[in-house]
Amino acid sequence: MSSTLLSVRDLKVGYGGALAVRGVSFDVPQGAIVALVGSNGAGKTTTVQCVAGALRPAGGTIRFDDREVGGLDCSDVVEAGITLVPEGRLVFPQMSVLDNLRMGGLNRRATPNIERNLARVFTLFPRLAERREQLGGSMSGGEQQMLAIARGLMAEPRLMILDEPSLGLMPLLVTELFRLIRELNRSGITILLVEQNVRQSLQIADQALVLEKGSVVLSGSGRELLESPFVRKAFLGI
Repeated sequence: MSSTLLSVRDLKVGYGGALAVRGVSFDVPQGAIVALVGSNGAGKTTTVQCVAGALRPAGGTIRFDDREVGGLDCSDVVEAGITLVPEGRLVFPQMSVLDNLRMGGLNRRATPNIERNLARVFTLFPRLAERREQLGGSMSGGEQQMLAIARGLMAEPRLMILDEPSLGLMPLLVTELFRLIRELNRSGITILLVEQNVRQSLQIADQALVLEKGSVVLSGSGRELLESPFVRKAFLGI
């Protein structure tokens, strides 16, 4: 890990006049895995959707590679090097695996490298290679999650945001998913992870933050938060 890749300062996001995110600040170092954890409604998804351009901030700054990206359209954020793999996977159900993947590579930076990137994701996900002609909507939940992550990789991200990637997966697949996240990180992709599986998230996270009611209430290394009495009581049942 070295310089700061993403810097969020005093971020505020509102819905219908009420703030859902209240002055959140954090950094994501280049090459790190940073986890955002918290209960439902804590503001985790709202925060990362704002970083990804799906929502507009009501205040604060979002700087990526020392460039302000807060308030940019999603397409411009992707061009800058940030990709969001959204909660619920959201694959295109009536499109083949191959066409889903090609859709992920439709930005100016990645389009010239579509064939190279396809080869890369098929190496990472051999099952997708085997099922490249299968419709996305006919795949299992675990396979759709693989497809959603692979589609995100097609955009050549420097920062990949994963929003609840283990949601609805069987325990064996959850273990495989976290192994994959570590592998992606080792390949050079910085990861911002939103995940309700707190224990496994903190085990792989270099840094982590706990959000409550739209505010950061605790931060530190993943190991430090695993040992925090607050985290152990609130999320680990210890």
